[in-house]
This record gives sequence, structure tokens and C-alpha cells, in this order.
Amino acid sequence: MFSKIKVTKLTYFSRLAFNNQNRMCHVSPAKSSQGSHHLLKDEVHLDRCEGDKSGVAVISLNRPKAKNAISARFLHLFTEAIESLKHDKSVRVVIVRSVVPGIFCAGADLKERAKMAPADVGPFVSKLRAMVSGLTSLPAPVIAALDGAAMGGGLEIALACDLRIAASSTKMGLVEAKLAILPGAGGSQRLPRLIGVPLAKELIFTGRVIDGKAAHEIGLVNHVVDQNQDGDAAYHRAVELAEEISRNGPVAVRMAKLAINYGSEVDLATGLAFEETCYAQVIPTKDRLEGLQAFKEKRTPKYLGE
Repeated sequence: MFSKIKVTKLTYFSRLAFNNQNRMCHVSPAKSSQGSHHLLKDEVHLDRCEGDKSGVAVISLNRPKAKNAISARFLHLFTEAIESLKHDKSVRVVIVRSVVPGIFCAGADLKERAKMAPADVGPFVSKLRAMVSGLTSLPAPVIAALDGAAMGGGLEIALACDLRIAASSTKMGLVEAKLAILPGAGGSQRLPRLIGVPLAKELIFTGRVIDGKAAHEIGLVNHVVDQNQDGDAAYHRAVELAEEISRNGPVAVRMAKLAINYGSEVDLATGLAFEETCYAQVIPTKDRLEGLQAFKEKRTPKYLGE
């Protein structure tokens, strides 16, 4: 199915320096976790937007010859990108997208996997599971822009994000059972929590592939959009959503994410107590006072994340 997908538009998508007219962001070199300036090259790019898109970071997947299959190197670069965002308070929203037309991520690199000794498979999957969980653990909201197929581990990456946007034609599925394995990067746990146990079991047991429209109908994605000529409609919608989120108080948004993520895993009483703890974190912030003052003065608040 994937062999027919062309990659002739790669150069256009890889530029990642869009102007305000087409609602993309001008990017600057990323900072590593050590603080040095560089741009993550090769298979994963990490870009931070500037100007009116400031506060939005974009992780772009770029392994066209392998349809963004997850190799050891790909995993390392993806993990590095996540690590560099973990403590960056200037980032208010993260978008994960592909710059390979027609593909988000095809899942595991089966050619590389076939060469692994059985003893090496478990540790590799553990690293993959940790990387995917790292997306969920990022303080800022993470949006997956699905403009192309997301299979197996590729869909598991999207499931680890807070929000998902898909083109109506995008194909996705946890297809591991067809290869006599099961989802190993969190899919067996996150999909049931998202769409319910019975339906998740059916999709995983059958390895069924569905499109973006069907995914929206069952609650797997938040928004579905018609694909455009450039093949990046979901990314455009993700940028719009990121802008909408980034206008709000960043500390409040982070605390809300933390409260929801933790609260959804515990009983209501415990969740309410944790919500109170999170709320206490925003009371002394300058942003809370700015919000009140801006409301009083009938102007747009300017939140600094303080």
C-alpha cells in the first residue's frame, strides 16, 4: 500500500520557514537540552516558531525512503527532541507532524527489526515505549497532525499526544497482530482509554485500518479536515489550534494538562484533591493577575508564563 506514495514534494515540505500568509511559522535553530543552538538534522527536526507563532514548537519527521519507519537512529533523534522540550518554559504548544507526503509514520523499521537478535528486541521496544511516553509527559500540550498514514508505532505516537487532527483520507491502525505481535509502545493501553475497551479490542485484534473520517466518528481524533493540494491540511489546522491554545495562560494550561492526565487515572475524590493542588500553583502567578487586570480594562491579556 505504501509503495505507491510519492515523495516529490519533500523539498517543499522540508523548508519549514513559512510566512504568516500561509499560517505557518518562521523557525529558529533549536536549543538542545544542554542549551547549545542547533537544528536536529536528518530524520527528525525540532523547530521553534517566532513572531506571532512564538511559543509553538514543531517536531517534524523526515525519513522519506523508509516512510518514517522507526529505526534506532530515528528513535534516538526523536528522544533528543523531546528531551530538549521537557524543561523549556518558552514552549506553550508542541506539534508533531511529518514532512513526507502521504505518510505520518509507518511504524517500526521491520528491515532493521529483522536483523535484531531476539535478546535485543525487548530493550529496543522499551526505549520506544519510553520515548512515546515522553510525549505524554511533556508539560505543554502536544498535537499530532496526521496528514498521512499512521500505522502501528506511528499511531502509538499520535495516541501519546494530547490532541490529534487528521485529514479525512489518512489511514491509521494498530496493525501489529498481523505480524504476530501486539502494540508495544502503549497502544494497548492508550487506545482503550481513548475510545473504550470493546472497540479498542476489535481494532487491535483485527489489525483493522480506518480513515480519518471514521477515526473522528469514534473519538480517536479531535478534528478531521479535507486534504489540500499540498497535503498538509492537518498541519494547517494544528497550527491554528496551537495558536488558540498559546494565547491562554501557559502555567494554567500546563496545570490543566497535569490535572486531567493524573485525574483520569484515579478515583474522583483523588482527582479533585489533585486539581486543588494544581489550582494552588496558579494563584500566585503574575499571569493570573494580568488576566484579571486585562478583563477589567477590556483588553487582550499578555501572558508571560510567570
